[in-house]
Amino acid sequence: NSLSSLFQVVHAHKPHFMALHCQEFGGKNYEASMSHVDKFVKELLSSDAMKDYNRARVYLDENYKSQEHFTALGSFYFLHESLKNIYQFDFKAKKYKKVTGKEIYSDTLESTPMLEKEKFPQDYFPECKWSRKGFIRTRWCITDCAFDLVNIHLFHDASNLIAWETSPSVYSGIRHKALGYVLDRIIDQRFEKVSYFVFGDFNFRLDAKAVVETLCAKATMQTIRAADTNEVVKLIFRESDNDRKVMLQLEKKLFDYFNQDVFRDNNGTALLEFDRELSVFKDRLYELDISFPPSYPYSEDSSQGRQYMNTRCPAWCDRILMSHSAKELILKSENDEKIVIYDHIGPNVCMGDHKPVFLSFRIAAGAGKPIANVHKCCVVQ
Repeated sequence: NSLSSLFQVVHAHKPHFMALHCQEFGGKNYEASMSHVDKFVKELLSSDAMKDYNRARVYLDENYKSQEHFTALGSFYFLHESLKNIYQFDFKAKKYKKVTGKEIYSDTLESTPMLEKEKFPQDYFPECKWSRKGFIRTRWCITDCAFDLVNIHLFHDASNLIAWETSPSVYSGIRHKALGYVLDRIIDQRFEKVSYFVFGDFNFRLDAKAVVETLCAKATMQTIRAADTNEVVKLIFRESDNDRKVMLQLEKKLFDYFNQDVFRDNNGTALLEFDRELSVFKDRLYELDISFPPSYPYSEDSSQGRQYMNTRCPAWCDRILMSHSAKELILKSENDEKIVIYDHIGPNVCMGDHKPVFLSFRIAAGAGKPIANVHKCCVVQ
């Protein structure tokens, strides 16, 4: 059960402030699965594992009938009873308000001033008319340290064949544009600048052309075209000798490589050099070293927790990124014990097609002081 894997992580790290960001909440066929969403939320809020979290804020975009606003994002925030004085920012009133009790907002997030939500403009990804990609942002203040938490979902690769054509791919360009839009939005002039963490499904993919050239360096390629339209529908890469064994088959939604171990051995580290989409943002975003295998696309067969599906090239889609000022907030450990942990959840358990990732760290008391001394959160309301 994916919740019990989550609770194990909560139990191991005992966070005082816990943020959980979900994308595609309710799955692809939204109307049919909405009841499961409510059950999941109830279970999360009432479970024994979460009993010491006496305050919560849950923001669920469930308004699936609104094509122009619906993002299917879900953001959950839990506050441990030992944590005193937490404030959340009201974007309309432009002031911090003390967080008390448990509150769930769903259906129309547009009307709550405690967050900003935006769906990307339709023309960003014209081939996908029902795209739900967008972001939700909330702002918090703990011990005089203010920061934004942004739940993000960027555009996917619609076709493996198109992704393979150019390096970087056309899809990579679309994600680049959308992420730039979000970063510009959260540091614009409307509100004071604070540190930020952006986490969710970035859909970052490996550079398909470079990966295929490396994995199939000694292979010959056969191109199969549709009889009627002459468009390429399949590429088959075979070993030149060895009985012309098939190494890789590539179709719009097929990435069938003969040896999945390459994605799992040593956490797939050999492929990290092809994970290039973040490099464009290195001046704006920081990420800890990745030491977990590609987070997507896992088999949804509950007995195959470690198996990838042969639909896409495995990639690190799910990430936790931060501003350079946020990096400074993360407590530097005094005696080199590992206090900052960036890892995935449920390595051997079926968690759906994406394995969730988590970041656990401590904020040093007063860490935000140099950038946040103007907040004086505690005098507000």
